[in-house]
Amino acid sequence: MANVISTQKKSSANENNQGKRPPLFRKTNYILMIVGAIVLIVGYICLRGGAVSDPNTFDGEIFNARRLVVAPILMFAGLVIEVVAIMWHPRSKKELDENTEA
Repeated sequence: MANVISTQKKSSANENNQGKRPPLFRKTNYILMIVGAIVLIVGYICLRGGAVSDPNTFDGEIFNARRLVVAPILMFAGLVIEVVAIMWHPRSKKELDENTEA
């Protein structure tokens, strides 16, 4: 019974603190996420194509530089941008002022 009472008090305390906390992601994070998604989509678009109407014929078009070099680089860059977008924590002006005063 004591655990139930203590958890109820903690949850009400957490609700009061949540209003004061800044959001997890800021505008910069969302912009970077959108840029990363666009780079990933462009990478997947570069992989497209190469369909042959006759499956018995060989088409060397599947081994061009766009599919073997450019598309994987774009897709890797898009993934790196997404990771940076998630991990990025831009400092607010208030945090910068506190650091310069100290």
